[in-house]
Amino acid sequence: MTDTIPEQVNGHAAPAVTLLKFAPEPAPAAAEDQVVEAVEAVDRDDNPLADWLTVPDAPILPVWARSVASIKATTAAFCRLSWWHSRYHLLRVPKYAFRLAWLATKGAWRGARGLWPTLSAHDQSAAVKALRAQAKAKPEDVETAARYALAHRQRTLTRRSRWGAAATGVVATAIGWYLAPLAVQAGMAAAVTIPLAYLGRGDDAQLLDNPTPPIRVDMSAQQLNDALRAAGLLKQGKGDDDAPRVSCTMGPVRDGRGWAVIFDMPRGGGKTASDVLAKREVIAQELGVDEIQVIMSRVRAAKGGNAGRVSAWIADDDPYLADPTPSPLASMDKFSIWEPVPFGQDARGNRITVPVIWQSMFFGGLPRRGKTFTQRLMTAAGLLDPWVRHYVADFKGGQDWMGMRHVAHRLVLGAEDDAIEAFQAMLTELLAEMERRFALFRGLPTSICPEGKLTPQIIEKYRMPFIFLTVDELQEAFLAMDDKTREQVVDDLGRLARRGPAAGFISNYASQRPDAKSVPTKLREIITIRACTQVTDKTSSDMVLGSGKAAMGADASLLSEDHKGVTVLVTGPASHATVKNDLLTTAEFNALCLKGRALREPLGQISGDAAGDVTAVAGRAGITIPPVLSDVLDVMRHSDRIHSVDLLARLVNADEDRYGDFDLDKLAAELDAAGVKRTTKQINIKGKNLAGYRRADLEAAVPEELLLAARQVDPAPSTDTPE
Repeated sequence: MTDTIPEQVNGHAAPAVTLLKFAPEPAPAAAEDQVVEAVEAVDRDDNPLADWLTVPDAPILPVWARSVASIKATTAAFCRLSWWHSRYHLLRVPKYAFRLAWLATKGAWRGARGLWPTLSAHDQSAAVKALRAQAKAKPEDVETAARYALAHRQRTLTRRSRWGAAATGVVATAIGWYLAPLAVQAGMAAAVTIPLAYLGRGDDAQLLDNPTPPIRVDMSAQQLNDALRAAGLLKQGKGDDDAPRVSCTMGPVRDGRGWAVIFDMPRGGGKTASDVLAKREVIAQELGVDEIQVIMSRVRAAKGGNAGRVSAWIADDDPYLADPTPSPLASMDKFSIWEPVPFGQDARGNRITVPVIWQSMFFGGLPRRGKTFTQRLMTAAGLLDPWVRHYVADFKGGQDWMGMRHVAHRLVLGAEDDAIEAFQAMLTELLAEMERRFALFRGLPTSICPEGKLTPQIIEKYRMPFIFLTVDELQEAFLAMDDKTREQVVDDLGRLARRGPAAGFISNYASQRPDAKSVPTKLREIITIRACTQVTDKTSSDMVLGSGKAAMGADASLLSEDHKGVTVLVTGPASHATVKNDLLTTAEFNALCLKGRALREPLGQISGDAAGDVTAVAGRAGITIPPVLSDVLDVMRHSDRIHSVDLLARLVNADEDRYGDFDLDKLAAELDAAGVKRTTKQINIKGKNLAGYRRADLEAAVPEELLLAARQVDPAPSTDTPE
């Protein structure tokens, strides 16, 4: 029989390790009391086949050859590297020619100096000098003088013959070179110059430069080891052979527009994968790239990793500067909130989706970095599900969320006193609805409500939709409240984020840089999903994403001003990614609001403020309301009277393109043209008597049948009792 042990190698599924086992023979009847145990073949000392009974788990093919895509990527990388080297060296041909000539000259000098003893018969000079010394010492010795004369003549003849041979060779070569064709002349010159240059290069000099290609062209394990060693993650060795190195279980190999590598830190060095992640900036500097191009994460045990295994991807260039991908939500007719919401793409181009049910979300970051656009992606998904009821509070009061008036059960715009009061009333309504739902769940049988949570069956039977609470620019509301009110609102929002998910509440909050006053810690810390656009420093990043997340690699301070619509997304204690968010323009979002209203009307899911939307009712009736009148009614949705100065300020804040050049006289003229007849021009608010408008006068300019239709009582939440 066999046992199969699943393994993973290099992050890929590897062949399973198969162990053969021998079952014991049945025990004789007379020996039934004997205990016989199965023994694995590999554990038996007397088994001669133990060495090969275990099937090796090492893959046969290297990582780059395991798929057609990998082979193509590797081939393309090789061609790109070859082309880079070709261009590099071709541009330096004049430099190499000069260097070749200089080295050849040095080689000729060294060759001549080396040949001089041979040409000058240096091997015979010692004997000649000795005989000459003897002849001078004994001038009367005729035999010594004769021997000296013979040796001297022999040396002279040797010199003549050697110099003659050398001269003959040079002349013959020169004549041959002169008479040879041009191609042969070039070959002869190279045959002479190259050896001379090699002779003249010495120990340090080299003919060709030895460049290191940039990371986008080539990456090697040696570069990775050098970077880790410079970062203090690998010990210095006595020599290159003795220095500790990482063990690359995969790569570096081409992966999309970058290099992928999985490596293990060497044991005995005392460094872990967490230490590597904390040195991301230094490693990027040593590799010659920006830290935004280095994507690193731990490889957990579930994927075959350990505490020292790191998965890294080094991009060729900044992967987040490409044009944003249009959100698929814009072209959808319907979407189920039970499905993960399309959110964007990571650095490698992989699609990122975010599940929102049973979750609460928080978005933070600097202004004008795409925070609201990102937050709207979540709300937009809820627009395409008719069984989602929206509550929206936009304390900036601009046009970002104005389209929600067609759908939202409650819509609060601005941070004025009346808006703050409306927001508090909305929270009270939400808390009451949450408690009502939990009371209903407690009375339901487990066959209908098995986990004490909202289910599709409960939604359909009791007409109990998800509740999507969206709050933008939360810090504006808190800054406008006194301490007591702020404390109460924080507690209410915390209860909704903490207990609401089980009742079908989805909290979607956004703020600029959160601190203890603008967004208290006790509210931020209970949020399950967090996303942050660019911030100024690691401390601010940790305030949004959670304490210690920057050290783990989730650091929004690495983003620059050019990274609009890029967020660092944290979905769990050890799960994070930097995401290029999908783009959903304001026009597309407003179109989704109208589409969401059309989906809800047949199901009777238009309620609350959306049911009283005069503009929507007029559209269905085919009646046109002047835009200025519609906008004034929108910005006065929480007020029964307002001063003209404040009204104009709210209009400019809501739509600066349309009302930026308005003054009080032009506003009054436009409203007069829209049919507004003021019963009084002076409005007293908190003791200040200034020019202004009453909501009743504005509504009087709207056809009466539209007001009656808009004021119909919206469907109340179901009060059915469980069967």
